[in-house]
Amino acid sequence: MSQGQSSLPQNKEAQLRSYQVHLKDNTRSMFDNFTEIIRLARVSDKIEEDGQLLRPTQIDQDNYEMQVRAANIVKAGQSLMKLVSDLKQFLILNDFPSVNEAINHNANLYKEMQGNIDKKLMILRDEMSADLYELEDEYYSSVYK
Repeated sequence: MSQGQSSLPQNKEAQLRSYQVHLKDNTRSMFDNFTEIIRLARVSDKIEEDGQLLRPTQIDQDNYEMQVRAANIVKAGQSLMKLVSDLKQFLILNDFPSVNEAINHNANLYKEMQGNIDKKLMILRDEMSADLYELEDEYYSSVYK
C-alpha cells in the first residue's frame, strides 16, 4: 500500500492517514464500550461494603452507563459509515487512472460504432446512387417524359 501511496501528493497521503486514524479510533471505541457493557452486565453477588452504593442505586447507575456506552457504540458505527462514504468519494474523485481508462474505453467504443455507421452509410449511398442512376436512365429513355 505504501508503494501506491508514494505516487500520491502529500495532502492525499495525509487524508489517507487521517482515514486510518479515524478507523482505528472508532473500532477501538466500539470494542472498549462493548467490553465495558459486558463487564457491567455480569451479575455480582458481592455484598456492598460501607461507603458503597446501595444495590438499587448501583443497578440504576450500571443501567445508565450501559445506555451511554451503547449510544457511544452507535455513534462510532455512524462515524464508520461516514468514513466509508468519505472513502468512496475520495476514490471516485482521486482515481484518475481508472477514470481515464473508462473514458478511453468509451471513446474507442464510440469510434468503432462511428466507423460501422459510416460503412453502412457508404453502402446505402452506393446502393441509392445505383438505383437513382437506373431510375434516371429509365426516365430519360422513356417516351412519356
